[in-house]
Amino acid sequence: QVQLVESGGGSVQAGGSLRLSCAVFGYIPGYYCMGWFRQAPGKEREGIASIYTGGGTTYYADAVKGRFTISRDNAKNTHYLQMNSLKPEDTAMYYCAAGFRTVAGCTEYNYWGQGTQVTVSS
Repeated sequence: QVQLVESGGGSVQAGGSLRLSCAVFGYIPGYYCMGWFRQAPGKEREGIASIYTGGGTTYYADAVKGRFTISRDNAKNTHYLQMNSLKPEDTAMYYCAAGFRTVAGCTEYNYWGQGTQVTVSS
C-alpha cells in the first residue's frame, strides 16, 4: 500500500521561504508523476507543480512559476517543493499526490497525502 506523508508547512511572512517534503512509503511500480496541489478556503483545488520520474520533466502553474521548484531525492524516496518569495495568496492547504502519466501528461493521481498548511502573512 502506498502512503504519502507531507511535512514542512507552517507560517511565514510575505517574501519568505518554505520547503515542503513528501515522503513516499510503499512501492510505486515504474515511472510515475508526483504533483503538488493546493486548496485555499472557498476555492477549488489547483495543481501547481508536477515532476515525472521517468525523465524529470516538470510543470508549474503560472501562479508559482519562477518562485516554486519541484525536485526529488531518489535515495530518500522523497519529493520536495521549494517555495520562495511567498505571497499571502499562497496561503492554502498543500497536498502531494502520485499517479501514472497518461497521453495527456501528469493529469491523473491515485495516491494523496494528508496535506500540510501553509500560511503567509503580509
